[in-house]
Amino acid sequence: MATRVRSYSKINLGLAIGPVRADRFHGLTTLYQTLDLHDLVTVSARRAAKTRLVLTTNHARVPVDGRNTAWKMVERCLERLGVTAEVEMSIEKNLPVQGGMGAGSANAAAALIGLERELGVALPGAARLELAAGVGSDVPLFLLGGAVLGLNRGEQVVPLPDLPRIACLVAVPNVGVSTPQAFRDWDGRQGPGGLTDESKADRLMELSLAYASLYAEPGTSGIVRSLNPEKKQGNSEEIQSGVPNGLAENTLLSLVRTGVENDFEQVVFPAYPSLRETKRLLMGTDSEAPALYAALSGSGSALFGLFRSDADARVAQQRIQSAATQAGVRTFLTETLPRAAYWQRMFAG
Repeated sequence: MATRVRSYSKINLGLAIGPVRADRFHGLTTLYQTLDLHDLVTVSARRAAKTRLVLTTNHARVPVDGRNTAWKMVERCLERLGVTAEVEMSIEKNLPVQGGMGAGSANAAAALIGLERELGVALPGAARLELAAGVGSDVPLFLLGGAVLGLNRGEQVVPLPDLPRIACLVAVPNVGVSTPQAFRDWDGRQGPGGLTDESKADRLMELSLAYASLYAEPGTSGIVRSLNPEKKQGNSEEIQSGVPNGLAENTLLSLVRTGVENDFEQVVFPAYPSLRETKRLLMGTDSEAPALYAALSGSGSALFGLFRSDADARVAQQRIQSAATQAGVRTFLTETLPRAAYWQRMFAG
């Protein structure tokens, strides 16, 4: 009997890009948060004398061979286990392709989880994370779920204390953003008038300290204020308790009040001005249902907003759908997915 796995998505609550490392990847610091929005990955496997992989999907832009991250994951897992098997996989796509929500990486993690259940064997935890990191930078986070600190390329992951559920609206413009090009554009900002490697490294430290301050002892919010002195922070009681109006002690909302941003917005928005407008509509600053926080996810093109209630998220959805500038933008009402719920809902039966 086949195993069906919900392949969840992620958003980035802040993303700082550092200098290029010796391995030619950029250093990153980010806070991943999984969402309930998902694809479905079905895996059927049985041991055989020779390994054979078959992959099907309902999306024309998803490769069905060794270029697919799920294929790579299954192939490498079997090699690591020393097992040969006939494996059939099916990916039912609901998430955007090239959207910055980790869809391909999540598919790879789901394929691994399904394969292990089908064969009745599993790699040790550390080996799974090492294998996942070799397949893609975002893959390891989907072997943890919930709130996850991502370092280095994003593949070094640290599970953070679970965060509460919050309403979320995802907006997916009808454009695809190339992550390699976004990095090249970011690097183009170096030199005269641009960012130096030293200032890029400072961005990593700044965001890391902002994250760390949320899990420190009470009274440490001065760290956040010193990182962002020019932005309005409100009074000290509000900072330490998170967003006011009954949302005190909500770590997720406390985070977004620190002023964390996604560095990719600095290069993606000039290249795709319509995405800046989508973020403005998500924020709805002067509306009856403003977002608590809105940002680009990864390098885009998907954007998201976090809201006080499901009702506010629905109002924001209507705001985008009725805007003449947002033709072709798809919207999805969803919610953040804490780690416990992530694993409880993982298998689709």
